[in-house]
Amino acid sequence: MKSIFLTGFSGFVGKNLISKFNGKYKILRFQRNSIININQDIVIHLAGIAHDTSNKLDSKIYYKTNTDLTIQVFDNFLKSNASDFIFLSSVKAVRDSYNKELDEKTIEVPKTDYGKSKLKAEQYILSKKLPKNKRVFILRPCMIYGPGNKGNLNLLYNIVSSGIPWPLGNYNNKRSFCSVNNLIFVIDQLITYRQILSGVYNISDTTALSTNKIIELIYKSKNRKPLILKIPKKIMSVLARIGDFIYLPLNTERLNKLTSSYVVCNKKILKAINKKLPEDSKSGLLNVFENL
Repeated sequence: MKSIFLTGFSGFVGKNLISKFNGKYKILRFQRNSIININQDIVIHLAGIAHDTSNKLDSKIYYKTNTDLTIQVFDNFLKSNASDFIFLSSVKAVRDSYNKELDEKTIEVPKTDYGKSKLKAEQYILSKKLPKNKRVFILRPCMIYGPGNKGNLNLLYNIVSSGIPWPLGNYNNKRSFCSVNNLIFVIDQLITYRQILSGVYNISDTTALSTNKIIELIYKSKNRKPLILKIPKKIMSVLARIGDFIYLPLNTERLNKLTSSYVVCNKKILKAINKKLPEDSKSGLLNVFENL
């Protein structure tokens, strides 16, 4: 049985990983501020500070955890007998917004401290020469979802739950999501098959969905008919600008987040593992909404 040195075990991904890997791998759960002593076969580094949408966190906290801790764990990995290092980064290390399909060749221009701190960690890892017997995987998932965690889908779910009709039916966008089950499936494949090469890999579900489709899935989970209004975009833009000055549920920033596209290409990882992902966005998200 292979053994895993795991950081970030108390987070959403960590809890799901432990649940899936229990009995298949022997897992050592690294406690924050403990001495890093790696005697396991595999290092899975999940620990990190997630993006704070309220912008209240001190920027230094991002770099202390997302960058500095990653460097410490990776340096210890290099000195250990562990064969594989798996680092959970983020697509936000590349771009916060992007109007094309984002792949591993997209030039990194992060705008937030979250994205910048993740990119600095990536750059440090990639700057080091690896011994022949070691592999390193930098995984860049997009928005991760799963049962018990709907993340940034909160706003959409709350709107539908309140009975307010969805007013943005005239906007046609596409956004990628990442099922936590797909992410853990990929990690398992990387551990299992030694022929998979080190590298940077985007992780996302194969099909991107429009915001309108997500709204439909939320209604479906409640066994209700969708209430989607197609209000002219000009009217919505005016309302959003008004919301910039007085409190309204909608402002320019929120309108952009709800209607912009962010499509992540996962072809590289699918080619590497040579398998289809076990879950698609529609069924995965529907399962999340049905269990809320």
